[in-house]
Amino acid sequence: MEAIDSVQLNFSEDSLTLLNILLGFIIFGVALGIKKTHFTDLVRDPKSPALGVISQFILLPLLTFLLVMILRPAPSLALGMILVAACPGGNISNFMSSFSGSNAALSVGLTAIATLSAVVMTPFNFSLYGNLYPGAAPLLQDIQIDFWKMLKTVFTLLGVPLVLGMLFAKYFPKITARIQAPISVLSFLIFLGFIAVAFVNNYDLFLKWIHAVVFLVLAHNTLGFLLGYFLPKTFKRPEKDCRAISIETGIQNSGLGLVLVFNFFDGLGGMAVVAAWWGIWHIISGLTLATFWKTRVETTKNTKGTKI
Repeated sequence: MEAIDSVQLNFSEDSLTLLNILLGFIIFGVALGIKKTHFTDLVRDPKSPALGVISQFILLPLLTFLLVMILRPAPSLALGMILVAACPGGNISNFMSSFSGSNAALSVGLTAIATLSAVVMTPFNFSLYGNLYPGAAPLLQDIQIDFWKMLKTVFTLLGVPLVLGMLFAKYFPKITARIQAPISVLSFLIFLGFIAVAFVNNYDLFLKWIHAVVFLVLAHNTLGFLLGYFLPKTFKRPEKDCRAISIETGIQNSGLGLVLVFNFFDGLGGMAVVAAWWGIWHIISGLTLATFWKTRVETTKNTKGTKI
């Protein structure tokens, strides 16, 4: 198993540049749907947003570290899980919240807060827990990870396109109304296509090591969904808020994780395989959960409608 720590994926400089641009495009598309009211609404009722931030940036990284300490995967796999946990919510979380009948406005607001917070929290959480995992120190020393360099990179990849997208939506509302939905779908499809191409180019490596990450990602992703749901439930928040926070915590921006793996870790095999499989699996698990909740909402409505 330790051999995966020395595996590097086949990924060119041109591919890395394309992935950076693609991530910026995705964040720009997400920002088109963020309005000032999303922030003001969160300020008026801060309990659920606060729990969402705590769930995503404090408890998920902490519980991820405890999970890897229990399961003891190879260091590069553990670093991949810690990196994914340090990332903000994924770009499809808003769609899944809306589809499932969750609090979509809360979801969008949390996405905005998480994306901005990630500029600092992603490098911080990764540096903190990555250095604490036994056996990871040599990998981090070899790569010489620089917190401030990662901070600058995350700001460029997330902060800049987020601000540009919000400014574009503010000053060009008519154009935004026409392009928002197509950009959202297009970015999602392009990202899936990019992962598919990366998978094909590294087919032998994925085939050799995928068994090592399937259970890890399944357990990790399930942990995110459960944490996001039961934390606000414990504080008696509305059901729709619990579902939205669950989706925001369980759907992670694995695209950012992949970008950071190739920017800072030279495509380190264990980290890249974890981030790539997360990108595939959380779509499957998220859509399954969203469909289950949507079905329950519709069943409840139909039941109420038949009462005399």
